[in-house]
Amino acid sequence: MKFTQDIQIGYFVKRPNRFIAYVEINGTVEVCHMPNPGRMWELLFPGAAVYVRHVGKTERKTAYDVVGIERDGVPILLDTQYNNDIAAKLIQEHRIPGWEEWSLLRREVTVGDSRFDLLLHKGKELFYLEVKSCTLFGKSGAMFPDAVTERGRKHIAELAAMHDDGYHTGVLFLVHWDRARWFLPDYHTDTDFAATFMECAPKLDWKAFSLRWTAEFSQPEPVRLLSYPEEVLRRENHDCGDYMLVMYLPEGRDIEVGAKGSISFLQGYYVYVGSAKKNLASRLARHTRKRKKMHWHIDYLRRYAGVTAVLPVRTVDDLEHKLAAAVGAISHWQIQDFGCTDCSCPSHLFGFHDNPIHRRDFMQLVEDFRMNRLESLIGR
Repeated sequence: MKFTQDIQIGYFVKRPNRFIAYVEINGTVEVCHMPNPGRMWELLFPGAAVYVRHVGKTERKTAYDVVGIERDGVPILLDTQYNNDIAAKLIQEHRIPGWEEWSLLRREVTVGDSRFDLLLHKGKELFYLEVKSCTLFGKSGAMFPDAVTERGRKHIAELAAMHDDGYHTGVLFLVHWDRARWFLPDYHTDTDFAATFMECAPKLDWKAFSLRWTAEFSQPEPVRLLSYPEEVLRRENHDCGDYMLVMYLPEGRDIEVGAKGSISFLQGYYVYVGSAKKNLASRLARHTRKRKKMHWHIDYLRRYAGVTAVLPVRTVDDLEHKLAAAVGAISHWQIQDFGCTDCSCPSHLFGFHDNPIHRRDFMQLVEDFRMNRLESLIGR
């Protein structure tokens, strides 16, 4: 992999949609192509250092491609169009532990209605391989995906079905974070993908492999195979846990909240912390609906505030009050005694002047409860 133009450094401004990013380059805000459909909320913070390359094609609407971004001073590859190039090169150079005897036969091979990234061979034996780019990680863990992916779930199921028919099949997760040591499907974000992966993993020749990049993004340094703490997945991946509902109230107003009476709400973003000991998915679906019978305090606010993000923390542990305390510690204000009539917490509703999804401290909190907390379970 080699870029024909030099990499430049800019600073992330905003991302209006999946394919566009505004980046400040040499003092000018440029519209750049974002070749990565993931959410990447944990990386795309205003002011973050972004690596771009000038394309120079006049027929394009965007003059730059986003190549990567920095996290904690470490370059992270974002450009998924090069992911298969990296995988092919690593395999050709026999750099993937356990796959040293396999060689690349061809790329983008079609089987039935599906197309897989790489076809490997060992003599006459064939190996159908799907490659995934992983940019969701914590202190020493990595998860995939960072957004719901029906296509990814379908690939896993189809590869497992091909295995049942006698084919050699697998998945390579390229983790662009050299500090990663373990890997799990992100059951918080996509329970269907996680369930399918857990069921199909024993049938697949799959690996999660971490890489180290430099700011030139010319070629990564292979680092290590990641462990798979399946026992944590089996323990935690259930339809229960805690959640944060992120909402936006476009204007300040007084709202009648059941028996609490009228409450004054400032314009801004709100994070509501709740829990469900069972049927978590149904609870979240109810919160996102506008038409429903008024029952909880949050139902009254939802008449006027739109949902901007739903962040479940699937777990069998009781983390609701710790989560509320953590959100409260970084919020700008809180609505006293809201959503906490059955506990001693001062509130479960917290206000922010700006979107908390774009704040490092809030997304660090999400990472801590979703991923970094698992370190203690993995270390048992």
